[in-house]
Amino acid sequence: MEKFFKIGEISKLYHIGVDSLRYYEEIGIIHPKRSESGYRLYSIQDIWRLNVIRELRELNFSMDRIRKYLDCHNVGSTLELLTEEQEAIARKQETLSRLQKNVVNRMQTIRTAQDRRLDTITVEERPLRRCFATTQGYSDQHEMDVLIQRLLNIDKERFYVIGNNQIGSLLSLENARRDGELRYTSVFLIDENGPEIIPGGTYLTACYAGAYSQSRIWAQKLLNYAREHRLRPAGDILELLWIDIHTSSRVEEQLTELQLRVEPME
Repeated sequence: MEKFFKIGEISKLYHIGVDSLRYYEEIGIIHPKRSESGYRLYSIQDIWRLNVIRELRELNFSMDRIRKYLDCHNVGSTLELLTEEQEAIARKQETLSRLQKNVVNRMQTIRTAQDRRLDTITVEERPLRRCFATTQGYSDQHEMDVLIQRLLNIDKERFYVIGNNQIGSLLSLENARRDGELRYTSVFLIDENGPEIIPGGTYLTACYAGAYSQSRIWAQKLLNYAREHRLRPAGDILELLWIDIHTSSRVEEQLTELQLRVEPME
């Protein structure tokens, strides 16, 4: 005697929502019978079809492709489907491998940030860097979040916000020299494929922990250091976010680095 299962049993067995099972019936992929009292009854044939659906949906096969196979399958079409599955699995493995490397790099970035030397001005040689940059500036941190998201949207699979120390802003040099509200002229995302260039050269750098408002203090310290050592600022100040609110909501854990390119005074 053929055994039948109720919709609740199938939902629990396959971890498929009742609504999904009803949808599969609605589009004609499975065909449960009805009991005298109106309950859906699923046969072994329906279970086989659910096995196929679950396997292929995990690999993002479309419902149309699944229906086409279930409605008419033979040795040839099964081999064709398995070939497609193999290719889909390979793509998924490649994506997971890329994501794994991405996460490892981001974890390393955060650990490196925690070892940064704080509250000290250093002189460093930096290579030319390419970046994507906005043409719009901001003065409010909430505005910055919107601009950052625009840059991240350039390549959603590669660009990320948590654990990324390649995101920053350009602090207007003239604004940094004056008292008042900080004014940023652009937001940038350092990337080798970016169309914009951050010049290489000698940079004064300083990394601090805590609120972003300290950027004004440290910008002044960089300018004073440059003046005392007969160095001339050669552009706006880069403000790079090592650890920001996306990585830690604790202000005391947030790390920011300022970089000012300088040249010897003639």
